[in-house]
Amino acid sequence: MLQGPYSLLDRDRPLLRLPFTSFAVGTVLLPVTGLIACLFISLLYHFEDSTYTHCQVSNYLPSISAAISHVPERYIWRSCIGLHSAPRYLVAATYFSFYRGRLARRLPERLLSVLVLVCSLAENTGLLLLTYVSSTETYSAHKNGFIVFIASSLLHMLLTCRLWYVIRRHHVSPEEVTSYRWKLRLFLFNVGCCAAAAYFFRRHNTYCEPGVYTLFAVSEYLVVFSNMAFHMTAFWDFGSKEVTVATPPEDKRY
Repeated sequence: MLQGPYSLLDRDRPLLRLPFTSFAVGTVLLPVTGLIACLFISLLYHFEDSTYTHCQVSNYLPSISAAISHVPERYIWRSCIGLHSAPRYLVAATYFSFYRGRLARRLPERLLSVLVLVCSLAENTGLLLLTYVSSTETYSAHKNGFIVFIASSLLHMLLTCRLWYVIRRHHVSPEEVTSYRWKLRLFLFNVGCCAAAAYFFRRHNTYCEPGVYTLFAVSEYLVVFSNMAFHMTAFWDFGSKEVTVATPPEDKRY
C-alpha cells in the first residue's frame, strides 16, 4: 500500500518545537546585532556623513537614525527588524493570554492588560515605521514613528511593571520575583536615558557645543538597549514554555 508524504500519525505531530528561552534570545539578538553592525559600518566607512550635524561642530558617534540611513546599513537594519517584528507580535499576544489567566478575577488589571497589548502593538508598529522610512527619505514620517515608538514603549513598560507588581503579590516564585525586579530597574534606567537624550538633544540644538551630540547618541543607544533588555525578561516569564508549530488536528467526526 502506497502512502503520501505524511502519514496520519506524522501529520498530527508538531512540526517544530523550540524552547521559549531560545526563541526570546533569538528575537532580541536580531536588533542587537543589527544595530551594532550598523554602528560599526557607519564609523568605519561613513564617518563624516553619519556624524555630520547642522551646526558642523565636532561629533564622534552617529545617532541611530544616521547610522541606519546609509547603504548597506539601511538594509541590514531593515532585515533585522523585519525578522524581529513577527515574533514580537506573537510575544505580545502571548503576554495578553498570560495576563488573562493570572488576573482572571481582577477586572482593573484585566482592562490594564488590554492597554498593555495595545501599547506593545503600537511600539512594534512605530519601530517598523521609523525603520522602513529613514530620516533622509521622509523626515516627518520617520519622526512620527519615533514618537510613537518612544511613547508607547515607556507606557508599555510602566503598565507592565504595574501588572507584575500585582502578580508578584499573588503568585510568588523566584523567577517571577527576578523578572519583576529587572523590569522595574530597566524601566527606571530607560526613563533616565530618555531624559538624558532629550536634554543633550535640546542642548545641542540650542548651543551647538562640540561633543554634546555624541552624548545624545550614547543616551539614545542606552534607551534602545535597555528597551531590548526589558523585552528579554520574557526569558524568566516563559522559561519553561515552548513555541510549537503544528498542523491542526483532523476532524474525526463523520
